[in-house]
Amino acid sequence: MQEALPENSLMLTGIVVKTPKQSTSPAGISHSQFSIDHKSIQNEAGMNRQAFVRIQVVATGELSHLTRELVAGCHVKVMGFINRHESRNGNPLLVLHAQQIEMIN
Repeated sequence: MQEALPENSLMLTGIVVKTPKQSTSPAGISHSQFSIDHKSIQNEAGMNRQAFVRIQVVATGELSHLTRELVAGCHVKVMGFINRHESRNGNPLLVLHAQQIEMIN
């Protein structure tokens, strides 16, 4: 088995794609799921490159309650860690588990 490495951190700004979906686990823990689109120009090897990503975000517990203010089109900064999930058809997905969410004006 491979040794666990401690570093797993991602900060991404983006636009909320649609209103977050709220749910509660059987254990009574609140969850919120939504996706954000990020578009920017990044410098790579001295050249400008367009970057685009759409990533699913999961917020749990108290943080999930804060997402109730989010609607499609909101600009946000999300900080957290990434984890692998499986879609319903078994395809791997990269998901951002939020530890902090800030609305950007």
